[in-house]
Amino acid sequence: MQALSKLADIELIRLFCDGNQQAMETLVLRHKDKLYTSIFFLVKDKYLAEDIFQDVFIKIIDTVRAGRYTEEGKFLPWAMRIAHNCCVDHFRKVKRTPVIRNGENQDVFEMISFTEENAETALIKQQRHDRVQQLLFQLPEDQREVIILRHYADMSFKDIAQLTNCSINTALGRMRYGLINLRKMMTQRQISL
Repeated sequence: MQALSKLADIELIRLFCDGNQQAMETLVLRHKDKLYTSIFFLVKDKYLAEDIFQDVFIKIIDTVRAGRYTEEGKFLPWAMRIAHNCCVDHFRKVKRTPVIRNGENQDVFEMISFTEENAETALIKQQRHDRVQQLLFQLPEDQREVIILRHYADMSFKDIAQLTNCSINTALGRMRYGLINLRKMMTQRQISL
């Protein structure tokens, strides 16, 4: 398994197509944090995010097995498009748009591994994450989406523009205004990170 972790995504996909199940497991482990966090920020429900995350990898596996994967070297942006589309499909099914929820004790960062720290440092870090999460949920949907895709999924602005069906300049503008709005909220509430 350790040897597999050193391979590029496209090599893991080829191995999986040749019958190596551990290759797909390595891909899932490599990208699960970014995908799950991005899904969670879009749907704002831990259990729904877990369900959609599983659906995303089922679709990925089905597509790869059917030989329809054509995004050589761009696995994560491709997986993010699938995740984004699954979220959009969910909201279409329930015929509602995402609702901003404040004050809920939902821990987005449960899935992210942190190094061992002392209790005080861990508590301070958690409080910072909670503050950022609360502020992020107060941004307009289009600004929040670009910030999530850029910072939590490490997507390029080109990939974000394709995924959200807008120009690169629009994606850049949404990011800029989202960050300006975050800074304003932090200043108004005297929040420091």
